[in-house]
Amino acid sequence: MSVPLLLEMAAQAHPDRPALRTPDGALLDFAGYRDRVAAAAGLLRERGAQRVVLLCETTAAFPVALFAAAWAGLPFVPVNHRLPADRIHELLERLPGACIVRGARVTVPAGMDAVNEAELISAAPSGVEHDEDDRADAEGTAVELFTSGTTGPPRLTSLTHANLFSYVTNTVELGAAAEDEALLLATPPFHIAAVAAVLTSCYAGRRLIPLGRFTPEDWLRAAAAEHATHAFLVPTMLARVLDTLHRTPDRPAPALRSLSYGGARMPRPTIELALRAFPHTDFVNAYGLTETSSTIAVLGPDDHRAAALGDPVALERLDSVGRVLPGVEVRLVDTAGEPVPPGANGVVEVRGAQVASSGSTGGWLRTGDTGRVDADGYLFLGGRSDDIIIKGGENLAPGEIEDVILRHPAVAAVAVVGLPDSEWGERVAAAVVPRVGTAEPEAIREWVRRHLGSLKTPDVIKVLHALPETATGKVPRAQVRELLESRQSTAEVIR
Repeated sequence: MSVPLLLEMAAQAHPDRPALRTPDGALLDFAGYRDRVAAAAGLLRERGAQRVVLLCETTAAFPVALFAAAWAGLPFVPVNHRLPADRIHELLERLPGACIVRGARVTVPAGMDAVNEAELISAAPSGVEHDEDDRADAEGTAVELFTSGTTGPPRLTSLTHANLFSYVTNTVELGAAAEDEALLLATPPFHIAAVAAVLTSCYAGRRLIPLGRFTPEDWLRAAAAEHATHAFLVPTMLARVLDTLHRTPDRPAPALRSLSYGGARMPRPTIELALRAFPHTDFVNAYGLTETSSTIAVLGPDDHRAAALGDPVALERLDSVGRVLPGVEVRLVDTAGEPVPPGANGVVEVRGAQVASSGSTGGWLRTGDTGRVDADGYLFLGGRSDDIIIKGGENLAPGEIEDVILRHPAVAAVAVVGLPDSEWGERVAAAVVPRVGTAEPEAIREWVRRHLGSLKTPDVIKVLHALPETATGKVPRAQVRELLESRQSTAEVIR
């Protein structure tokens, strides 16, 4: 039960089927894909690495590095290469003994071992065979991903080979894809959905099309040129694709067979527009977390088709994340951890072989989401119990953003919350109290952008004389959110 075994089984089941196109234009079949991974694993072993860090776009280096790291018995750690250099350096300092696979435009801090992505993909065969005794330990760490908590710096979540193997084999069947199927992969490598897509596509026998950096125009162009049949998009990406199709009516929508979405709440207007724009495509809403090795619940094609035909029950179910997958258990509990009655709201907990053991209590992982399950078993999510902001499919910790803003010399106090947004799911909003006089919102935005990158930069900043406080001196985020929502259409809000 290891990640390399998924590739070995695929190569044995359909060795001649197209698998992956390399940057030099070569189209690898699954046997060739396996050979490239084996050679890359040999290169990583020779360098004496303790883990493999990926700092690049969604290119062919991503799946090769993922499998090669596992083959070499090393944890694979994809890191957001778009972060400011000092933030990347902070994350790398938490990853001792890393061999960094870097993109062409990525600069690696001095003194750190690195290979460029082309060098990894074109590595010469090592001549070392990978046999049963050499396979990774099922309980060993396969992938480490940085995820945001409610406060403080990103935490590192570890997924074992057994976690990922269980997810893949519970989700797809070996060789189940038709020979012409191809997945257009636009999700960045540091997102669990991208890791899951690489593994499931391989096991199913589906060709992988890494997009590089996402733009809606490039996505539409690649979908047509590569004859993509499957794709996954976070809601923000899908909204941009729909907007591009609207602005260029002469451009036909890709003839996709399946389009999955997830990573954040999907606004109802967006999915209804998508159903009209892709009338012959099967839609799937996939809900999961990094700690659950990706998907644990699915709203499937039948539900989406019924909604497209106007069925009122199905339309309401578009606001759900569907039903829980086999092999996974979900329960709703109250604040004391006791199960709530059927149909009642509670905090979502999950357990199963694909769920990371770290952070679990008695086998149950508390997701941080609230929700309810209806009489037919559909899971409807409510708000976040931990105030995490989900923007464009990425989890953002308000505490991390607040810490950076508070380091600005003009700021005395700050509270950061998420506001609903039709494109991004949520946008970042900050209520700021200046030290003296006033604080310039644009200067604060530039400060955050320089330290944390554009994704975590507040879209809305409101300068206040004081923050609301409870009797115990705490800042209630709900009141801050209400205040910002009530004022966001006025000139006092700076965008």
